[in-house]
Amino acid sequence: MADDLDKLLDEVELRFCRDRSATSREGQEGAAGVGGSDKEVKISSPSIPSEETSKEDDDLSDLIEDIFHDDPSASDPSMSSLRAIAGHRAISRSKGRKCCPVYLGGSSAPLGLGTNTSLRTCDQLRCTTCDFRVIALDDFEWNKSCDYFFFRNNMPDINKLKVKTLSRRGARAYACQCSWRSIQDLTDLREEQQLRWVCGKH
Repeated sequence: MADDLDKLLDEVELRFCRDRSATSREGQEGAAGVGGSDKEVKISSPSIPSEETSKEDDDLSDLIEDIFHDDPSASDPSMSSLRAIAGHRAISRSKGRKCCPVYLGGSSAPLGLGTNTSLRTCDQLRCTTCDFRVIALDDFEWNKSCDYFFFRNNMPDINKLKVKTLSRRGARAYACQCSWRSIQDLTDLREEQQLRWVCGKH
């Protein structure tokens, strides 16, 4: 259903943009016809919203999302469109942004762009040492027999990596080619100083 809603929103945006460009073209032709000159008419582009406004919108989207996570009774069909629009706006605004701070967490922690107000675990982690994307396996932890050579030889084949995992509800097993961690609770990556992982932008 979320995919259908995204397609519908994309279609509406496409039509809206096409209608605006057609209207501006007609305006240009009309202006050229009245004045009798072929000079281009400059149309001012819509002003880019300030960073402060964007931050307020992000905070609003985060609050709406938190309400739906905290209150299961908020599944009223009339509110689902509000949730979808807020989610769509949050996704479109978050493109190209990095988590600050970066959080790791167990499988119960939501994934996404992490901020001080939105405690989400980063799902775009990348290692600056081996330059591999960090994988995360929900409800698993690494076996104590894991070593550097195991990850060096088996990354990024998840089927081979799962051979050395143990099932543990609520845990999340993270790994790149040179480092690995099993995390149960929400953890600020700055506390794990031996890990050379960074947010690779959302």
